[in-house]
Amino acid sequence: MFEAAPINAVMRALADPTRRAVFERVAKSDEITVVELTRGSGVTQGAISQHLKSLKQAGLVAERPAGRNVYYRAEPMGLAPLADWMSHYGAFWRERFANLRTLLEEIDPPTSASNETDSKETDTKET
Repeated sequence: MFEAAPINAVMRALADPTRRAVFERVAKSDEITVVELTRGSGVTQGAISQHLKSLKQAGLVAERPAGRNVYYRAEPMGLAPLADWMSHYGAFWRERFANLRTLLEEIDPPTSASNETDSKETDTKET
């Protein structure tokens, strides 16, 4: 199953839209510095550093110091707790949607006209 603490940390870190945007930029780069993240973001370097600290504490990014620079990269397993949580509930929702579809078909069965339209579309696609 899943552990609440890692999921809570990941969700808390990604709940902030600015932090989520920072994470997306880090994830799209092999490695990126705070200076590069600050350029064109409209956010101060100090704020970017604080967002990176939160992302690092949540296990979403890792850092590599090199001289005066610190390079950040997305942590490959950082989203694993969230993905596990979502897959657990994905099965729940798939079953519920299947039940809903069955119920809706019982309440309002498809008409023969829509069935004919569907078969004409299928015939057209096959030719």
